[in-house]
Amino acid sequence: MNNNHKNEISGEIKTHATILGGFVAVFWILELVDIFIFRGSLDRFGIRPHNLIGLRGILFAPFLHGNISHLIGNTIPFVVLGWFVMLQETNDFWIVTILTMIVGGLGVWLFGVPGSLHIGASILIFGYLGFLLLRGYFQRNFVSIFLSVVVGFLYGGLVLGVLPSRPGISWQGHLFGFLGGVVAAKLIANEKKHYS
Repeated sequence: MNNNHKNEISGEIKTHATILGGFVAVFWILELVDIFIFRGSLDRFGIRPHNLIGLRGILFAPFLHGNISHLIGNTIPFVVLGWFVMLQETNDFWIVTILTMIVGGLGVWLFGVPGSLHIGASILIFGYLGFLLLRGYFQRNFVSIFLSVVVGFLYGGLVLGVLPSRPGISWQGHLFGFLGGVVAAKLIANEKKHYS
């Protein structure tokens, strides 16, 4: 491996760390500010189904968390799955993130229980999971299939989170986030076929 190639890989890893670290920093800073300054009132910017003002949550909800344990539970899978999304192409991360926020957020807004409030990065985590599990199927190349298998082995059990479970868990966010990731996997695969 020549120096140029090593520098390229090193640069990519630094970019990945910067992007993921930036997201995690925003999650944690917002939660700490919400706890100590706003006393939890920032959570009102989450998705409120069937409420016009609740549409703003499509943009804000993934960055808000109910408490520190909610945030801790989301941080590691967000970093791991987010990094897997970036492995083939860093731009995939942005496409999957945006599509998951839109598809997942609209799904929650349309089908969530009126009067409920939905927040948390799990909508993105499930989007990344959907993308990674289905990318191998849509792209049909060795690396994509291999990553789908690895992610299935490590995080496949999370898929059950798309089903209604205990109160206070936004299974709608999980389900529609997952579907947003599947849509992203299909669109990215079609784009790559178009240019190959």
